[in-house]
Order: sequence, then structure tokens, then C-alpha cells
Amino acid sequence: MLLLALLATGCAGVGAPVAGAPAHHRERGYANLNPSHVTAGAWTRFTFFVSRIWASTFTPRTANFPQVASDLGTIHDSRGAVTVTWVGHATLLIQLDGVNILTDPHWSARASLVSFAGPRRVSAPGLKFEDLPPIHAVVISHDHYDHLDEATVRRLAAEHRPRFFVPLGLKQWFADVGITDVDELDWWGKRELRGLTFTCVPAQHFSGRTLWDRNRRLWSGWVVAGRAKRLYFAGDTAYFDGFKEIGARLGPFDLAAVPIGAYVPAVIMKASHTTPEEALRALADVRGQRLVPIHWGTFDLAEEPLDEPPQRLVAEARRLRLDLDRIWVLKHGETRRW
Repeated sequence: MLLLALLATGCAGVGAPVAGAPAHHRERGYANLNPSHVTAGAWTRFTFFVSRIWASTFTPRTANFPQVASDLGTIHDSRGAVTVTWVGHATLLIQLDGVNILTDPHWSARASLVSFAGPRRVSAPGLKFEDLPPIHAVVISHDHYDHLDEATVRRLAAEHRPRFFVPLGLKQWFADVGITDVDELDWWGKRELRGLTFTCVPAQHFSGRTLWDRNRRLWSGWVVAGRAKRLYFAGDTAYFDGFKEIGARLGPFDLAAVPIGAYVPAVIMKASHTTPEEALRALADVRGQRLVPIHWGTFDLAEEPLDEPPQRLVAEARRLRLDLDRIWVLKHGETRRW
């Protein structure tokens, strides 16, 4: 009954639009703008959440994805190579114009509120935390546990002292855990750091770390623009018309990191996650040259087979007759120059 009461509180909504504010702002939070995405009902979401917690805790699936030894020589090269390294899930180490950036950093064993339950890693981080180069910037897409890990950001703040770029509503969360070097941005807001421009861009998703704070904080993707190269990091998102606007306003992109996992059951996932096929549509919309698929092969978050997302991605790329050299299905720990 307590859980149901909390659920009812969380479903109370974020209120009406705010006069004079951007269209996605609400009185007590934020909202998506694409009316074609219908969110599953509260009870459907709740029962799915409970079933996934039970399954991931008591009957966890396992996987055996290939890993490669981290290319520490390239990663620690002081000459400023432009690289991407997949640590796992949505965590990328991006090196651009001598600046080292992490996206949605996560080195913990679980993506969960507690250490004893919830989605456990099926693949170890591809790069050891101790092997990181000096981290100058961190971008956070939203507050879900598989994208915002408290233990990891605390350790980064203590050992690397980076600047954190976050969407609206998260600066206070960081302050509450003792991290103050934080820039909080709305969609299309931008900041500069070490010669790079960081732009917060729209996404079609939702937020919340408890049953009672749904959509109280904003969600986003990020664009990082350097002297000659541009990265688009989608974070976590459904397919939506916003991809085309991002491409028109800030593209083209040399590299686009787009999620491909957690799409089954569709009644739950379609409103907030892209399928592998939709990720390729997003790549075209944002005018991306190369795709790095993220949000797969690390945490068991949904019901599709763990190894299915990249298989569907490559199959669709072949159907579309795309150059497969543009589709970079990285192994955990793999580094490539872009």
C-alpha cells in the first residue's frame, strides 16, 4: 500500500505549461513535446518496473560480450588524438582537441538505488577507472540510475575535478552530494570550456530517481563542437522529430552516439527508447557520418535478448545498403580515432 501511495504521488503530474516559458516547461517540471508518443499507464509501468527488479536480482541473465584491452597508449597520448572509447552502456570517453570528456559515466556494479538489487552489469567496464586520463568535462543526459551513478560522479569530482554539464534541475542534486562545479542548461543552451562548445539539445524521454519525482528534472542530449569535429551524444531517447532539428541547427556530425537497446516490450519502451532501426533513422536525421551505438550490452534493462540490438542494427544497415564502415559497433574497451 505504501508503494501504491508513492506511485499515486509520482503520477500527480508536473502541472500546466508556464506562461512565457519554453514549451517543454511545466509548473513542477518538464514535458515532452511530441504528441505521437503515448506513455504507458502508471500501473503498466509500475508492474514492469517491479518485474524487472525481481528478474535482475533473483534470476539475472548473463552475457559474454567480447572486450578488448584498453588502448592506453592512444588514450594517454599528449598529442591530442581525436578518439572515442566505449566503456559500456552510455559511457564514452571522448577525446577532442586535447579535452577529455565522459558521457553519462558509470563504473558501479548495478544501475540501481541500492547495491543489493536491481540491474547488475553483464559486462565489466571496458576501461578501468584507474586508467582514465585527466577528465576535464562530464556531460549528463538525465537522472536515471543507468546514466547518473552517484558513486562514479563523486569519485570523478574527488579525483579529477571536471566540469559537469547537466540539464535543468540537476544542479541541486549535484550540490546535495557535494559537487559544485556544475553548469545547468536548458535545451539549446550552450557553454564553452577549453575551446569546445557544449550544447544541451532536446530528447524524447523522462526523468526520475524515485516513485515521486517523475519529470521533475529535465532530460537531454549533448552536442560537443571542437575546432573541426562535432559529436552528437543522444543520451537516452525515443525516435522523434527533434533529431531533424538538431541536425539542421548544429549538424552535420562526424560522430553520433545513439541508443539501440531496451525496446521490449514496446508498450513500455517505445515512448522513451530507440530501436536499432530507429537509431539509423536518427543518424540520417542528424546528418551523422558515423554511428556509435550505445545503451546496450551492459545492463539488463528490458526483455529483448541481450545480444540482439547490434545484430538488428547491422541487418538494417545492410537492408538500407549503408556503408558498414559508418556503423561502429564497438567492443567494450575499444578505442577508435574519428
